[in-house]
Amino acid sequence: MSYFTEAQSAEAVNARLGADIDPRLDRIMRSLVTHLHAFIKDVELTGEEWATAIDFLTATGRICSAERQEFILLSDVLGASMLVDAINNRRPDKATQNTVLGPFHVAGAPVREMGASICLDGGGEACLFEGMVTDIAGQPIAGAEIDVWSDNADGFYDVQQPGVQPQWNNRGRFLTDKDGRYAFIGIKPVSYPIPYDGPVGQMLEATGRHPWRPAHTHFIISAPGFDRLVTHTFVAGDAWLESDAVFGVKAPLIVDYEPTPDAATPWRCAFDFVLAPAHA
Repeated sequence: MSYFTEAQSAEAVNARLGADIDPRLDRIMRSLVTHLHAFIKDVELTGEEWATAIDFLTATGRICSAERQEFILLSDVLGASMLVDAINNRRPDKATQNTVLGPFHVAGAPVREMGASICLDGGGEACLFEGMVTDIAGQPIAGAEIDVWSDNADGFYDVQQPGVQPQWNNRGRFLTDKDGRYAFIGIKPVSYPIPYDGPVGQMLEATGRHPWRPAHTHFIISAPGFDRLVTHTFVAGDAWLESDAVFGVKAPLIVDYEPTPDAATPWRCAFDFVLAPAHA
């Protein structure tokens, strides 16, 4: 029998796990208990500090709603979301890299014609987004679906401002042509802060961190026979690129937005997406 002692605390807890537990759950729980107990011992956590942690998690749960998931936000700012994403989306070097989905994706955006605008409120600086979707050998992928969404000129997504922004503002889906090309009009995205009026914001302030995300546009690219790609493109030169609050920036996803002579569409963002073959 294993009695609980400070020295053998994790072993005592793990000894209580059942013999017929699911093997994957057994591995996860044993590792969780081992690392949690090692952390508590490492920092010699006080009872007051543990109570503060419980209060923080309780407050995090209370602020969650159908429109807001504070636990996902907590995962994001601790880098856990990006680490899970990286582990589960290892791809060949030539393939476009994944990054976090974010909380503002909405399934079922309208399918729009090639070259159409997704900006419905008329705000922001118009930008032509264009490029190709190819496989890792450089062959074009026809009929690939590009699901795109971004914030508006004030840094808010349409779901954050129902009744203020039109539904599906700065959202749309496009299909690549026979040459794997895509093109649409959106806006040059702007930087914005993640929600910081709750427990996660208080944690950021207490730890000397800011809540800002660099300007970016979201994409989900999918095609039969290929891994689904969830990614962003980031605006080169943005002040927050090296300190993204959710650690989502990867260097190959930073894009130069080029000025154009077209007053109606003063910016151009050219980016080619490379899909990896589906896992067997």
